[in-house]
Amino acid sequence: MSLALATRHCLRCMSSSVRERRRKEILERIIRVDHAGEFGAHRIYEGQMAVLGNTAVGPVLKEMHEEELVHKAAFDKLMAEKRVRPTALLPLWNIAGFALGAGTALLGKEAAMACTVAVEDAIGDHYNSQIRELMEDDPEVHKDLLEMLKKFRDEELHHLETGLEHDAEKAPFYKGLTQVIKVGCQGAIWVSEKI
Repeated sequence: MSLALATRHCLRCMSSSVRERRRKEILERIIRVDHAGEFGAHRIYEGQMAVLGNTAVGPVLKEMHEEELVHKAAFDKLMAEKRVRPTALLPLWNIAGFALGAGTALLGKEAAMACTVAVEDAIGDHYNSQIRELMEDDPEVHKDLLEMLKKFRDEELHHLETGLEHDAEKAPFYKGLTQVIKVGCQGAIWVSEKI
């Protein structure tokens, strides 16, 4: 083998190794943060159901919570398969999620639904960003994960619509409340990707 051919082969191998390492980092980040998000959503709904579970909106909350449990289970499975560690902040999301759900529910059904709208809006945007990132990397390599993220995104956006249908916009200080929750979600996403 000539020196030039050997050099090209070596560069191709290094390029492939760098690409695989980058792909692994992307997958670990996505799985870690999405697991944290689905865990947080599960806790938010548990907090809401603790306050509103025996009211007329209880069955609606229960249905959305059950979908979040399916999402969380999918990420639990992916974490084990891909050997991805959870975010170190999971204990904080456990408490914060429940507190956010219960706190907004204590303000009334409308505030709980406003919380749902804000959280699901942030999560829908987040899933869309991840879908774009995976499409840019290699849609065929990420086919299964892309299908899962699209399905979960659509279900999260359905939860957003459900919140609007159940009077979210009638919550006290709706715009301010949803903006604060969305900013909090975006911060939680950012930090969960890192830690």
